[in-house]
Amino acid sequence: MVESPERIANWRPLLQWLLALPHWIIVTVLGYVSSAVSFISWFAILFTGRLPAGLANFQIMYLRYSARLNAYAGFLHSSYPPFAFDMTGDDPGGTPVSVNVQPQLDGRNRLTTLVRLILAIPAMLFALVVGIIAMVVHLLGFLAVLFTGRWPAGLRGWVVSAMGVDLRLGAYMGLLTDDYPPFSLDA
Repeated sequence: MVESPERIANWRPLLQWLLALPHWIIVTVLGYVSSAVSFISWFAILFTGRLPAGLANFQIMYLRYSARLNAYAGFLHSSYPPFAFDMTGDDPGGTPVSVNVQPQLDGRNRLTTLVRLILAIPAMLFALVVGIIAMVVHLLGFLAVLFTGRWPAGLRGWVVSAMGVDLRLGAYMGLLTDDYPPFSLDA
């Protein structure tokens, strides 16, 4: 999912998040639109049993854009993310971060869609715990990159795995799939 170089410039942990400010503004706006799209998707699935492709493609674009921003701002790589809004399931490539999502458009389970927020509570709690641990690990990675110019493999692996947990939860909550996100870092 994230291709990291062996060495990262020591200054990047200090300033890379600042360089990402234009992307933070865009992802904030996209987040509000994504919430509205989720709401519309919820009704569409409840009444028709299917998710319109245009709504699914927007959600995929939002997840991909967020992942690229988080990997860059988290100094996992040094390639500035493009202002790209590709709305396809397969990642078009060209960046160190790839997010491929195949949405489930037809044959949706209306009952699990109806109570999605309640069903997702355990997955949200799991993602919260993983996220808190990832913040601590990220702080250790910050110090490692600041002083050595390298991410320790174990720390980097944990942060990338935590990003995967967040993406799977985002796909589930964005109604892209009925498959429950696994309680695993490896999935």
